[in-house]
Amino acid sequence: MSMTIGDILALEGLGAMRPRAGEHSLHAPVRWYYVAENEGIADWVMGGELVFVTGINHPRDETNLLQLLREGRERGIAGMVVLTGPDFIRAIPPAAIALANTLNIALIEQPYQLKMVIVTELIATALVRRDQLERSRRDMLLQLLTGDYPDVEIIRQRARSQNLDLSLPLRVVAFRLTGAVALFRDLPGEAAEAHLQQARQLASQRLQVLLGQLDNPFPLLVTGQMFIMLLPEPGLSRHKQRLQQWLQEGAEDSREPLALLCGASSAVSDLSHWSNALAEARRALDVAAGLAPRQRLCDYDQLGVIKLLSAVGDRALLADFARDTLGRLIEPARRSPYLLVETLEALIQENGNALRAAERLSIHRNTLHQRLQRIEQQSGHTLDDPQFRLDAAVALLIWRMSQTNLQES
Repeated sequence: MSMTIGDILALEGLGAMRPRAGEHSLHAPVRWYYVAENEGIADWVMGGELVFVTGINHPRDETNLLQLLREGRERGIAGMVVLTGPDFIRAIPPAAIALANTLNIALIEQPYQLKMVIVTELIATALVRRDQLERSRRDMLLQLLTGDYPDVEIIRQRARSQNLDLSLPLRVVAFRLTGAVALFRDLPGEAAEAHLQQARQLASQRLQVLLGQLDNPFPLLVTGQMFIMLLPEPGLSRHKQRLQQWLQEGAEDSREPLALLCGASSAVSDLSHWSNALAEARRALDVAAGLAPRQRLCDYDQLGVIKLLSAVGDRALLADFARDTLGRLIEPARRSPYLLVETLEALIQENGNALRAAERLSIHRNTLHQRLQRIEQQSGHTLDDPQFRLDAAVALLIWRMSQTNLQES
């Protein structure tokens, strides 16, 4: 895993540094360090930095420290170190400690007697060493996930030399930011790109923190637009509710329309099957937006018939089935797009019970019956036919999957 603030505080020679706030964020990964010499830091950090505030080149009163914390939160810094002593910043103000706790930023106190040249040299050396180890681990794990490796036994030897246990079954858990299409539609190109990259940086940091909280030995992997975790079993089962809550909290904090979604593979034990597990996680991720937008997490083991649908290579065959079954219901150029589709879905979810379907949709029974008549007219089928309801359930899944792919392509 990447070096965290907690790892840095544990380095020999840095024992005098102590956390004052945001101790839950000591798992935050540190990309590099930055010594703040200007009034603000927003224009000088990119995310992931451990920011040192000395007060030597610029006076640091309570107002300025609060400003730095807010800017640090906005830019996604790993944490902040404030040097205290009789000459510049005598003590960290209580208001700064309270704000750091509110913003969940690790706030560290460093006495001036501990020389900055020693601190920065120790941190830089440790970061470079950890980065070299992480690069080697990521390279090895990505080879397994892509199936591009010379020999399994060589992989096992490399893993043992790096204290990674690959013998236990694990799940491949993939994350992706969705909503980029809407982002570039609503904002100018440069602004949308800047926002997207900042969101990816923040997502990476949050995932790194989550890995540390789960005490996971595997590093976070990135391939294309996906972030990938490897969770040893029964890790996903044990942490699924917590992961779901974490995704929901992140959605509330993030700017619309971007949202982080998650897809998990079934458990895999054989190293030669890791690439299959990645494909499963990708399939679960692809249907998460359309089929479980409120849950944000899609488990491949719970996809049911979608496993079969996602494995069909001929996408045109699926599209034809959905179109033949649903008819004009899924035509995009409608006065009320997808209103009848949602009504049909509600009826199927309630096993054909019209009263409960009306309650689910929060509409009057008469309104529901009017819509059901239109569904029968436009689909060419009767809702009393159980075969049609079965076909419609499958066709709606196919349509939702195709809509997800269309929106994110």
